[in-house]
Amino acid sequence: MPWFLYLLECTDGSVYTGIAIDVAARFAQHASGTGARYTRSRKPVQVLAQFEFADRASASSAEYWVKRLRPPEKRALAAGARTLESVLPAPPVSEEPQEEAPG
Repeated sequence: MPWFLYLLECTDGSVYTGIAIDVAARFAQHASGTGARYTRSRKPVQVLAQFEFADRASASSAEYWVKRLRPPEKRALAAGARTLESVLPAPPVSEEPQEEAPG
């Protein structure tokens, strides 16, 4: 089942970052005041963007990195001016056995 990283624009101009299976249902929770504590006092206005991940662990990892961005950087990500890959750490490089030079 896919998970989504989502970005919400709030009434105070801030950008909230979260993860969910159903972004529309989660937005409704935030809007009604039953979502995260952060959005209770800063009501969400709209979903700026959502990104699909294969599982919760992947979405949670991406959320960790996106939450460290400043609001303008989050808006650039939502607008497509910045890629999600540019925010996430590079995947580990597997070390392949080196062939010894003849000598």
